[in-house]
Amino acid sequence: MRRKTGLAIAGAAALAWGDWLNWRWSRALVGNRGGAAEAVVVLGYRNPQATANFINRWRVHAGIRSIAADSAHSTRVIFSGGAISSAATEAQVMADYAKSALNFDGTVLLEDQSATTWENVTNVIPLLEDVDRIKIASQPAHALKARAYLRRQRPDLAEKLVRANDYRLGEWTVLKPLLALHGLWTLRGLTADERKVSL
Repeated sequence: MRRKTGLAIAGAAALAWGDWLNWRWSRALVGNRGGAAEAVVVLGYRNPQATANFINRWRVHAGIRSIAADSAHSTRVIFSGGAISSAATEAQVMADYAKSALNFDGTVLLEDQSATTWENVTNVIPLLEDVDRIKIASQPAHALKARAYLRRQRPDLAEKLVRANDYRLGEWTVLKPLLALHGLWTLRGLTADERKVSL
């Protein structure tokens, strides 16, 4: 009985830890900037088939739900990712899914040359110059890494970063400890200042 209780407590603690880390990462390197025009950048994930895989489908959902209700008409959604494992680019696969499965009919731009997160950021910069707010949608650790890269490449544009809706309590709950461990590895090159949370 004590063993079962101990395992239950350890499991609950792991879930809470994973959720807390993802919550923190979703709030790092963002501000509260206003303005009418916004861009939502959705980062792609390796896609071996011609249709969106589970992770890319989730990222598209996170990107679309990140669009502010009061600026839907002036929001551009930028799907970013090149052809890594298939003939179709990640950007095109995600855009197709947004239109066919989510009936998204807003402004879509494609960045279809990137093979890494650094390249994602580099290649979307020309599409971000004239917006007031920038949201980067992915798993929270990956999105934080991209925000840190934008801060390194273009600190002036990084001032426009605001939160995307890529963290929700209860979403990915069972997997969040694993996502947290992977996130710690992914973010190992970031400075303490780049991990700073803005509340």
